[in-house]
Amino acid sequence: MPVVNRIADYSADMTAWRRHLHAHPELNFECHTTADFVVERLREFGVDEIHEGIATSGVVAVIQGRGTSERITGLRADMDALPIAEETGLDHASTAPGKMHACGHDGHTTMLLGAGRYLAETRNFAGRIVLIFQPAEEGGGGAGVMVDDGVMDRFGITEVYAIHNVPGLVQGSFTTRTGPIMAAVDTFEVFITGRGGHGARPQETCDPIIALLGISNALQTIVSRNASALDKLVVSITQVHAGTTDNVIPETSYICGTVRTFSPDVQDMVERRMKEIVAGQAASYGVDARLAYTRGYPATVNHANQTAFAAEVAAEVAGASAVTSDGPMEMGAEDFAYMLEARPGAYLFMGQGESAGLHHPKYDFNDAVAPTGASFFARLVERAQPVAR
Repeated sequence: MPVVNRIADYSADMTAWRRHLHAHPELNFECHTTADFVVERLREFGVDEIHEGIATSGVVAVIQGRGTSERITGLRADMDALPIAEETGLDHASTAPGKMHACGHDGHTTMLLGAGRYLAETRNFAGRIVLIFQPAEEGGGGAGVMVDDGVMDRFGITEVYAIHNVPGLVQGSFTTRTGPIMAAVDTFEVFITGRGGHGARPQETCDPIIALLGISNALQTIVSRNASALDKLVVSITQVHAGTTDNVIPETSYICGTVRTFSPDVQDMVERRMKEIVAGQAASYGVDARLAYTRGYPATVNHANQTAFAAEVAAEVAGASAVTSDGPMEMGAEDFAYMLEARPGAYLFMGQGESAGLHHPKYDFNDAVAPTGASFFARLVERAQPVAR
């Protein structure tokens, strides 16, 4: 296939780009050096428009094809890294202490650059396409900020697509599904205030640690007793803080955790039950307890037509046997959800073979799969916006 063969010729350049990005990670919205590198490459490719500073450090590039098309395809890559100290020992390891590309966003950016280079050189599509280089996927909700900044309307995007690499999935294979593919993520905190005192005289206190334990146990009943066994729901307590020494009952305690759902109705139920449980348990233990429930990224929901189309393109690039179009739903979250709320589109996972897991200090993106991802993006545009013959 011409697109695959041509992009394969970029492999050495793409590896160099990716390893440069890996060595210079940036967090959240502060992806300025990364954006500068992206802009420099885009200028070399001769794209038609480059727009900088969207959502602080995001970059949008426009490439004009031949002829006209009512479809304007948006392709998104995330650019930010994670606050993790790298332990790979690689020659291209992070040079920024406490920061690393542990989720492969360096690879995602490289794949979109490779597709952009091919599309700018060949222009074998009608109308125009939009390349979206987004900061702050890892908790900052950069996709939502870009949508709020008007990216979809400003550039006339009619549909949008993205890829994420997956360790442990066969190298170069794809999986996706129609409907929810990744979960909504909410955060809860419980701040408990009792009456502290000497550990030898607990009768004189209102123990916030006992209340913490009661609340923690009761919250687990939301999954087992308030949700259907067919609902996909996770309630995990991930932080517990209380006390400073062995002979003092503290004044306060703290619980924090995460909720993962796919249904807004289940999400509403969890928040309601948490409020009821915290209030009831606090009353039973004689303490004050305040729940702070924060809704984060919504569920990532793929659109049927775009998902079927993306699966066809993936099969063309990788082979039909390497594509699963009814893959599993993942309990992780992804801010691309905001773009899919704004426009129809699809999110796909691409296998990178065996490696350390995502968000692991020994993780590294597999450079061998970057041309496959770039070829998918490029061929998707050619198929979505064909030149009239």
